[in-house]
This record gives sequence, structure tokens and C-alpha cells, in this order.
Amino acid sequence: MPGFKDIVGHAQIIEHLQNAMEKNKVSHAYIINGEKGSGKKMLASVFSQALQCEQGGRESCMACRSCRQAESGNHPDIIRIFHEKPNSISVEEIRNQIVNDVQIKPYSGKYKIYIVADAEKMTVQAQNALLKTIEEPPAYAVIMLLTTNAASLLPTILSRCVTLNVKPVSDRQVKAYLMENMQIPDYQADICVAFAHGNIGKAVELASSENFSEIKAAALHLAKNAPRMEMQDIIAEVKSVTELKVNIEDYFDLLSVWYCDVLYFKATRDVDGLAFKDQVQVITEQIRKCSYEGLEQILEGIQKAKDRLGANVNFDLTLELLFMTIKENLA
Repeated sequence: MPGFKDIVGHAQIIEHLQNAMEKNKVSHAYIINGEKGSGKKMLASVFSQALQCEQGGRESCMACRSCRQAESGNHPDIIRIFHEKPNSISVEEIRNQIVNDVQIKPYSGKYKIYIVADAEKMTVQAQNALLKTIEEPPAYAVIMLLTTNAASLLPTILSRCVTLNVKPVSDRQVKAYLMENMQIPDYQADICVAFAHGNIGKAVELASSENFSEIKAAALHLAKNAPRMEMQDIIAEVKSVTELKVNIEDYFDLLSVWYCDVLYFKATRDVDGLAFKDQVQVITEQIRKCSYEGLEQILEGIQKAKDRLGANVNFDLTLELLFMTIKENLA
């Protein structure tokens, strides 16, 4: 397992956590808030290992018995909460795994640490059951709630936890990580970086996808040719892409990278700033046909399509509305 020094970005959060350890002011409850893939689990795991480390420094030593147990996922006092149903964490699960368990003293560690991933999935009853433990915790308890949406937690929970908001990592750091740690070539790293918007998990997922070149080629084909294609052909093509096991939202994000490139190049004529540097000729053709306003409408249309799919609006209708917007503005 990496230590704090190996985490890319998140310097403020790391500084906060290390200072808390150094000054013996570790909170009994943390909310780590950030989008999927942003590094919440990594931060929670590294912090847990450092808290339990027998050396007691700002960084885990990686060598003591406690660190080795944490690294193998077998530390008896680092407890990851699991839940049966994919979309909810029940009151019974919180009672059994935290509320009743926290009364038992740590087996070997200084702390007893509970990590609740997907904390936004806790039912109201589950949150209320947890509230008493957060209000009056034993001195050794540390509860970490990892969530993509802190606002969905009860105000009473929010007010009793230290909230750490995970911010996007700089494009420069994401690109360096992909090129150095994953040996991704420069041109591919640029596309992954533009696609990820500072979310290193998303960048790594795309970079390590077996289907990366197929997904990229499919998105490019549509971005170049959609204005001249029939709607039923467009829908059929997008559906064939979903068979590559790609999240449709990620596919839309790649389209978004393309139209951001077109908008950027229209404004600057700067090839170096493009993710799709090898497509300058097609981008140049598209900027002749599209106004700034039209490109902004396309980018808004892509975001609306993602929102509609998130709200379970009909797939074909969502695609039709999006590609009508693209066709109207690039005709």
C-alpha cells in the first residue's frame, strides 16, 4: 500500500491529517467528500495505516506488524463496512458493524477505525443510529464516511464530523502519473487528462482500459461524422459502443473533450493545447461551420444527456435530443 508521499495531489487534506496525528488532535469522525474515482478510499486507507503504525510518525513505516496487517487488508482494528443491497446501507448493518462493535476495545491498535464507503447510501434510520456513536464515541474510535454527496447526509451528522472535500488534481500531475507509472504515451495521456477533469481514478481507468483505442476511435468517428449521419445510424453506433463495456457517461465525456478542443482551437489556434492534436484538420473544418454559441450549446447538450440518463430518461430519446443539437449546430 502506498503512503501519504505516494498520493498524487490532495496536499491540503494530507497536511491536515498529518498535523492532526502529530498534535494528537485526530477527530473521532471524518467525512471525505468527492466524486467517484477521486481518491477517497486511498486517503482513508493510507490515513488508517498511519494512525495504527507502531512508530507513531506522520507517515506509516510500512515495516511494523500493524503496517503489514493494514497492507494485507487484515488489520483487526481497521474495519470496512459492507452492505448487502447495492443502493442502501441499512440500520441493522450500521448497528451490527459499528454501533455494537465500537464498545469492544481495539484488539491491537491504538485506534478502532471504521471506513464507510458510499456513505450517502445510509438510510435515514442508519444515520440516526450512527449519530449517538458520533456524539459520544469512545476515545479510540475513528469513523470515516466516504461519500460522493456530503449534502445527502443529515445536518446532525455533518455538524459533528470534520469534512474534507477532495479537489481535482492538476492536469500536469495526472499526466505525469500516467506517463511515469503506467507508461502511457504522451498523446494518449493528453486525452485521458482532458477526459478526467482532475479525477485521477477516471484517468487511470481510461488509460488502463483494454478497449481504449476502440472507444476513442468510436467517439472520434461520431464527432467527425454525426452532422452527416442519419439519426438511426447514430443511435445504432452508440449502442454498439456500450457493448465495449464502457460507461455511456464516459463516452459522452470523450465527445465533450472533442468539442472542448474545437471551441479552444476556434478561440486560440493553439495546437499544443489540444487533446486531439492529431485531428487538427477535422477540427479546423468544424470551426468554420460552428459558432462559439453553437459549440457551447453542444457542450450543454452533452451535459443534459448525462443528466437525463442519470434520471432514467429513455435512452433513444436522450440520444436523439443530443445529436439533434449537434447536427443543428454543425450542419
